[in-house]
Amino acid sequence: YIGIYQLKSKYNNVWNENILTFEFDFYSIILMGDVLEHIEEEQGIELIKDYGKLPRVECYAGQLNQVFMNILSNAIDALENQPEPRIIKISTDVVHPDSREMKGKYPPLDQVRIIIRDNGPGIEEKVKNRLFDPFFTTKPVGKGTGLGLSISYKIVVEQHRGDILCYRDQDNFTVFEVSIPIFQKQQPTELVLD
Repeated sequence: YIGIYQLKSKYNNVWNENILTFEFDFYSIILMGDVLEHIEEEQGIELIKDYGKLPRVECYAGQLNQVFMNILSNAIDALENQPEPRIIKISTDVVHPDSREMKGKYPPLDQVRIIIRDNGPGIEEKVKNRLFDPFFTTKPVGKGTGLGLSISYKIVVEQHRGDILCYRDQDNFTVFEVSIPIFQKQQPTELVLD
């Protein structure tokens, strides 16, 4: 959708920000009013927002903007041929993981969580297994490169030590859940895209 990418250029100074920003106001990443208004007005999609109180976050703001725009663009594409109501839900909260859990190589940290849901047709299990693979796309030739979610995965998981999940919820919505530690105890390594 060209309109979203035109709006993206309006925020170019934020989008290209590749500096670890300390105490960044996370709402400025996900709550860009123009982008969300465009989705509602131009795309005919109902947006339901449930924003919890979020603290300031250490992050690469421009990179996370890219993540959320990739997810939102995919949600819009998924809703393109769906009958009404076409819905995208965005919610935020803070997660306090159990310190006894040690899933990865880093200890669990308090995280902000951003959840984007859509009531599109869903993602097949065989597709879900390849969702974050570089150059994998379900879109027709010329419509998608297959890089958006692969890059998003690298930004969230490798650059920010967070997590990005995709699943179907109890209401049959496709869910992308992004969790980012509030503080980066160690500096993330420089992002290198293969």
